[in-house]
Amino acid sequence: MKTAIVTSDYFVMGETFINRHIEHMFDGDTTVICGRHNGEDPYGKPLFVRRSPLSLTDKILAPFAALSGAALHGPSRLPFGTNRRNLKSWLIDNGVEVILAEFGTQALVVAKLGNDMGIPVFTYWRGTDASRALGSSQRVRSYKLMMPRLAGMFSVSQFLLDNLAKHGVNHPNAHVVPSGVNVRLFQPAEKRPGSFLAVGRMVEKKAPQITLQAFAKAAKGREAHLTFVGDGPLLETCKSLANELGVASQVTFTGALPHDEVRKHLEVTETFLQHSITAKDGNTEGLPTAIQEALACGCITISTVHAGIPEAVEDGKNGLLVAEWDEAGFADRITRVLDMPDRSAMTLAARKTAEAKFDNAILLKKVEDTILKTLCPNAS
Repeated sequence: MKTAIVTSDYFVMGETFINRHIEHMFDGDTTVICGRHNGEDPYGKPLFVRRSPLSLTDKILAPFAALSGAALHGPSRLPFGTNRRNLKSWLIDNGVEVILAEFGTQALVVAKLGNDMGIPVFTYWRGTDASRALGSSQRVRSYKLMMPRLAGMFSVSQFLLDNLAKHGVNHPNAHVVPSGVNVRLFQPAEKRPGSFLAVGRMVEKKAPQITLQAFAKAAKGREAHLTFVGDGPLLETCKSLANELGVASQVTFTGALPHDEVRKHLEVTETFLQHSITAKDGNTEGLPTAIQEALACGCITISTVHAGIPEAVEDGKNGLLVAEWDEAGFADRITRVLDMPDRSAMTLAARKTAEAKFDNAILLKKVEDTILKTLCPNAS
């Protein structure tokens, strides 16, 4: 089934869940609609970039299009004028049969056009779109208006669906399907004793300072080493903090790394750390892909009771959980792992969790089957 995958930016190396849909959904029978294109196109799919330069006529029409879009449909950035005609022609020329918007905010852009053309539209909720975005009453209104235009929707966690429901955003055809991980590629290797890893953007909702401070309390002077993979606005702050805490020799900051390099770190790491918190603006995780990858690699995960994380990490079984902001508790859990004489049971449980719940081949098939069942309910 020819599918148009809609995303904000293309190509983004770290958006493995989107890239997998582009490469593999319905045997790769896909196209891509994006807001911005950085010039990379590793999959060679038909590509439409929405934010093309406006003609003089469209520049004149733009304020009126924005006002009418906001008033009638919620979003102020619906395709209009030449861009809308071009997108419509492109969808027809490429024989697009279904549209999958990878974020709720992207679905807002294409839902009406899809309806006007008789193309079913689905969306995927992944985090910010169903947390921070709900702080805007206009965005909530937009989502509510969009619900009847969707054929169905997916979410990486039940937490996000519940969060949307609290704001009156519901759909009868809603499904929890995590992003998942390639469990055949992400597998445990021989673990380095005392190895810890944190992966992700160095931003507020990842709280890397808490992770670092807790590690320093628990592991300073012990046979333990923490590797941070990722860049972002808090990177330099954390580098300075490691020196101040006296653990600079026990902490490595790699910056951003290719996905294959991250996998190699996960394979040999004993314990994965992610102290996710709700940011001041309400931004949360959905269900972090990095945690699913860590479980697949048999990493004991220490994290927080935050968003969809408890849907993956079972406290005391495949990892350990603390409340958000509980630095002392996080340090205690690090100490607990370091003091374990045998960590093999948790490592095995982590791997079994990934195999049972996060095999992305199974999850991709679930998305495909849901779309097909929705569009062809009587098909055998």
